[in-house]
Amino acid sequence: MELKTTRFEVDGPIATLTLSRPERRNAWTGRMHTELRHLLQRADSDPEIRTVIITGANDDFCVGADSQALEGHLEKGGYDPGTSADIANPGYGVASEFDQNFAFMFGLNVTTIAAVNGAAAGVGLVLACYCDLRFASKHAKLTTAHGPLGLPAEFGLSWLLPRLIGLTRANDLLISSRVITAAETAGWGLFNEILESAELLPHAESYASELVARVSPSAQRMTKLQVYLDQHRDVGSAVAESERLLETAMVDPDYQEGVRALMERRPPRWN
Repeated sequence: MELKTTRFEVDGPIATLTLSRPERRNAWTGRMHTELRHLLQRADSDPEIRTVIITGANDDFCVGADSQALEGHLEKGGYDPGTSADIANPGYGVASEFDQNFAFMFGLNVTTIAAVNGAAAGVGLVLACYCDLRFASKHAKLTTAHGPLGLPAEFGLSWLLPRLIGLTRANDLLISSRVITAAETAGWGLFNEILESAELLPHAESYASELVARVSPSAQRMTKLQVYLDQHRDVGSAVAESERLLETAMVDPDYQEGVRALMERRPPRWN
């Protein structure tokens, strides 16, 4: 697929996916949605890629739906996602709960890291929240954005945000659609770290590199899926599934290499 609204760079096990419509502050379109899913499917099907960092070009992450697209919905008399029926479906088929827009990110094998370098509004904030880990520039402006447009909370953010930051803070952001900075969310649990702008991407890359070095590929995949599947089941089922996975993992080459590295007091050499 020709990339018109994104960039994609692969450096060994780490890929960087950049939302790239700088002339429109990386505003979201159906084309960008299509390219995002295509690239995540590409990363997820590549056994060499373990982590995808998602960021925005220039000084914005994604300012939400393009205003021209919003005007187009008015003219058409209803919502038009701007995507075709053959859009890629990465992460689908893992659990029925994940077979929806953005929720599919929970079903990916790769770990996703949002590097929120600037404004994240509406669907831009949604995308960041569905990533597994989030780092932000302290100056980044955040808003759910839907309220002034007379719209509902988008793409399940009303389910996700309370789980990330608690019901009281989530209600504040969801009901008011007010604009805040990432710095104001310190201590909320929305971001793993809040940094100076110049430190953001290098920090995300360093974190991803350390993850690749320390954690086995199989453990990284299994643990991510456990976290999200366990959000939808009871504790007993979670324990039973962890024991089933344990039996499988202990005959995996990753376990054998992990034990050898521990006993020999050296860094592991993952296959």
